[in-house]
Amino acid sequence: MFRRTFWFTTGVATGVWATTKVNRKLKQLTPENLAVTAANKAIEAGGRLRDRAVDFAVEVRDNMARREAELGDALGLNAPVDRELPAPRRYAVIENRNSPKYVEGPGQKPTYTTYPYNRNEDH
Repeated sequence: MFRRTFWFTTGVATGVWATTKVNRKLKQLTPENLAVTAANKAIEAGGRLRDRAVDFAVEVRDNMARREAELGDALGLNAPVDRELPAPRRYAVIENRNSPKYVEGPGQKPTYTTYPYNRNEDH
């Protein structure tokens, strides 16, 4: 009698356990629950991806700053700045001695005549 009671109780417990397990699995497989699970996993994956992207961006900025410093040193851009103004540039001028503006006197430097009016006002 005890043997039958033991196996009956074991069978009932196994049935309750299996029924509970199947019901939980069925609830997990409903479309609403699947959508929530997928959304949660997407949020988690997005967070991991964002963290990796931030780490990558920080690493790129650090390497970029280091490389800019190397290039600045190589090109002399990081050298101390001299506060003196550079010497004025000298422009080469081609003189046209056939021009009517060109006047050269004895013992004088060649000069150019200027007109007393603004030629742009005539137009």
